[in-house]
Amino acid sequence: MISNALAAALARRQIHYGWVVAGTTFFTMFVTAGAIGGPAILLVSLQREFDWTNSEISSAFAVRLVLYGLMGPFAAALMNKFGVRRMILTSLAFIAIGLLLSLGMTEVWHLVLLWGLVLGLGTGMTAMVLGATVAARWFTHRRGLVVGFLTASAATGQLVFIPLLLHIAEAAGWRWSVGLLVLLLGVTALVVLALMRDRPGDLGLAAYGETTVATAGPPPGVAATSIATAALHALRDAARSWVFWVLAFTFFICGTSTNGLIQPHLIPFCLDFGIPEQTSGYLLAMMGVFDFIGTVASGWLSDRYDNRWLLFWYYGLRGLSLLYLPVSDFSFFGLSIFAMFYGLDWIATVPPTVKLCAERFGRERANLIFGWVFAAHQLGAAAAAYGAGWTRTELETYLPAFFAAGALCLVASALVMTVRKPAPRAA
Repeated sequence: MISNALAAALARRQIHYGWVVAGTTFFTMFVTAGAIGGPAILLVSLQREFDWTNSEISSAFAVRLVLYGLMGPFAAALMNKFGVRRMILTSLAFIAIGLLLSLGMTEVWHLVLLWGLVLGLGTGMTAMVLGATVAARWFTHRRGLVVGFLTASAATGQLVFIPLLLHIAEAAGWRWSVGLLVLLLGVTALVVLALMRDRPGDLGLAAYGETTVATAGPPPGVAATSIATAALHALRDAARSWVFWVLAFTFFICGTSTNGLIQPHLIPFCLDFGIPEQTSGYLLAMMGVFDFIGTVASGWLSDRYDNRWLLFWYYGLRGLSLLYLPVSDFSFFGLSIFAMFYGLDWIATVPPTVKLCAERFGRERANLIFGWVFAAHQLGAAAAAYGAGWTRTELETYLPAFFAAGALCLVASALVMTVRKPAPRAA
């Protein structure tokens, strides 16, 4: 295999193959970020062509976000049992099929089925637990930095895809934007086939930062455990810990204040204040630039500082930025300040949350526990996606949704400090 030859060549240069796996994972999450966020930014295009209401379209996004989250713990169990590479390829196939079939949709229920159900299941098969799994298995040293790097792939995907997809949709129609995503998903599948491996032991390597060569294949007992049993037992055990409930609830709030609110609704929110669609698309892209910086920096900080205090500041500052936006003057300068301030903090919460899961629950179960925490995140995102759409349709304003999200972030900031500092444990 290509991976064996490449691993041997890199070893002669004192380069660990884990960095290749991390790079492949980054590229995969980068492209799937386009598949996750791309449909959301086409909300206005769908309204224009089909005359669907904001709340109708938002209901499809809500279904996708719920499934994307609820699949998280089961995705972790699937990856533990069948392997990361196999699950990535299955996920890419689901996403591509859902997008391809959507080219012919004409009814709202088509949208809910394809962009809600199929894309939700497809993206949920890997979800955010993919990065957590790769970081936990392949890295002991620099784990927080790797989590930040992989999490930032969503920001990078947004940076590239949002203005590009908006431009294509305006010039040639939204279907061409979707077609581009399908093509990139096929390229990603080829890269994964060539370079991705499940564990360091599959190549006779130790995890980065360790000296003991890991055993090839899944740990004893994993293959014999059913997917549902592994996921539900992890939830049962985690539910006994106050840390789990704090992380789950604060991540619920994280979802309400990020990809459930900003990603699908910022563009129509800005349109309400006379900001052109293309300009607000570039605003989202600007957030992507600063989010990449902020999330990688958060990973670096999470290796060095108390992760509880990091989360305290992240949620608090995000809440203040969301409370500021509705009362800003919506000038280019004011929106740019918001984009920089909010962008640095968009998903900076992920590295310290993953680190706390790994410290408290151990390496092999960290992805399962984080899967449940991430499920809470997506429930919050779904609530915000539908709730903001409802307020816009029924109340003709997005303001209540933005004020509520900002206030909840301040609650999360206070709540995270109720967690005692976890005692160090073996990785």
